[in-house]
Parts: sequence; C-alpha cells; structure tokens
Amino acid sequence: MARLEALRRNSLVELIVIVAIAIFLALAVQAYAVKPYRIPSASMEPTLDIGQRVLVQRLTRRLGSDPEVGDIVVFHPPTGADASPARCGAPVAEGRACTAPTDAQSDQTFIKRVVAVGGDTISIRDGLVVRNGRRQLAPFAAPCGGGGACDLPEPIRVPEGDVFLMGDNRGNSDDSRFWGPVPVNWVIGEAFATYWPPGRVGGL
Repeated sequence: MARLEALRRNSLVELIVIVAIAIFLALAVQAYAVKPYRIPSASMEPTLDIGQRVLVQRLTRRLGSDPEVGDIVVFHPPTGADASPARCGAPVAEGRACTAPTDAQSDQTFIKRVVAVGGDTISIRDGLVVRNGRRQLAPFAAPCGGGGACDLPEPIRVPEGDVFLMGDNRGNSDDSRFWGPVPVNWVIGEAFATYWPPGRVGGL
C-alpha cells in the first residue's frame, strides 16, 4: 500500500513537472520565436481581413536579418501615426510621400507590407509603387480608388536602415505615405501564416 501511494505521488510530481516545462516552453517560444496577432483594421485587405489571426516569427529579426520587399511585417510605427491626422517628422512637399518619421516609436503595433528598403527611390502612381524607376506589380493590392495618397509622383529616397511600408488596401491604409519610413529596429517580425478563421488557414 505504501509503495502504491509513493508511485502515485511520483506520478503526480512528474505530471506537474511536465506541465511546468510545457508552459515554460510555450512562453519562451512566444517571447522569442513566434507570436500570434489579430488583424485590427481593413488596411491589409484583401490579403488579411479584420479579425483574422496571423503568426509572426521574430527569430530572424533577433538574429539580425532585415525585412525584404514583399514581406508582411508587424512593427511599431512612429508616434506621428498616433495623431489624427497622422503627422510626418519632416515638412511634406506637395506630391511627395512623407520622407522622415517622428523621432519616437509608438506603443501601437501595425501590420503592413514592405514596399521599399533603405537606398530605394520610390514614388506612388495610382496606388502602385514605382521603385527605382520601375513600376511594381501588386496583384495582392486593392485598387486605390483615387485621392491624394494614391498619386505621389515626386520621388523620395528611403534612408539606409529604414523600410517603407504600405497596406494592401491602398485607398484605406494609414502607412508610411503619411508618417514616413520606419527604422528596421522597430520591426517586430514577419507574418508567415494565418491560422484563423479555419477557412483562411495557410501561408502568406
């Protein structure tokens, strides 16, 4: 009988240890490798809908890898994005996108697509990016629908160490056009898959 009780106690201790290790590993993975995010707005439609959930891998950023054109990333925007209307960190010339963000980063997290990286020259025509003199195809993007932010024909240069970000819903996105390029060290990670709702499960 005593031996049976000892076995039960050992089994309970083992179960507690296994559960504790599992919780620790889950928290560690979320803290350093993969974290889920919920899409809060329509700015990335039709690629990502409001309420859709994505997985964001943060490991490559922690290892020093910079975002590339086409990546969908989660990041902290500049504090200028918190203002209404959004505020650029430099005087805005007519027909040009914002050239510099405000100095501090916001506590908010946004999700957008990288459309240009440091050293690139870009302008916007009919919602499409003209990068280094070449019009970029964007089959993933919704039509811009007109408005001043759809046509910014005067080129700007993205500073080294920054990325220029735009939503796929080009006519309804608060993005770098208004508050400027973002330093790569404000990027949290790359969205690589969607896991909710079930009908939209898949890679990005």
